Amino acid sequence: MPKIGMEPLRRRALIDATISTVGERGTLNVTVSEIAGRAGVSSALAHHYFGPKEVLLQATMRQLLADLGRDAVVALQKASTARERLSAIIAVNFNAAQFREETVHAWLAFYVEAQNSPPLRRLLRVYARRQHSNLLSALVPLAGRTEARRMAEAIAAMIDGLYIRRALRDGLPNPASVASLVEDYVDAKLRQQANSS
Repeated sequence: MPKIGMEPLRRRALIDATISTVGERGTLNVTVSEIAGRAGVSSALAHHYFGPKEVLLQATMRQLLADLGRDAVVALQKASTARERLSAIIAVNFNAAQFREETVHAWLAFYVEAQNSPPLRRLLRVYARRQHSNLLSALVPLAGRTEARRMAEAIAAMIDGLYIRRALRDGLPNPASVASLVEDYVDAKLRQQANSS
């Protein structure tokens, strides 16, 4: 007989195991059996909760996005100026939970798989639109709409690029030093904007 209240815990355990397994292997070419074993449940139970592997992968991607979104909301609530909001968005992308090795590798695997998976591609588009909107909201008061659009694209590209570089390197770079690279770009562009006004 199933234990009451265990389903959410087991679902989350399976999602965490998916992140770990995909992150360790660097590919989505893993089995439900491997994931279930890491989560400490049977393959049958994993199939019961999620059905086919693709559904589990989509749920994992949604969870990564939800975790990032939740962290962003918390960080943005603490920011009182546009510049603080911008720093919060940058910092959230490189916080310890988001920038840990297995999560970075999982993100990269999802990006690669999104080329062939319309559901994963849609989820990545949602992420990109949300990130762009958050960046624009912080940047427009600082740089004006035209420059804000350019800076938002550059910041998003830097974040994605730093994740790729992290995935291709041995050892975990300090998240604060990685975030400071993006902050240096922002400071330079805002100074340039102020000097040209």
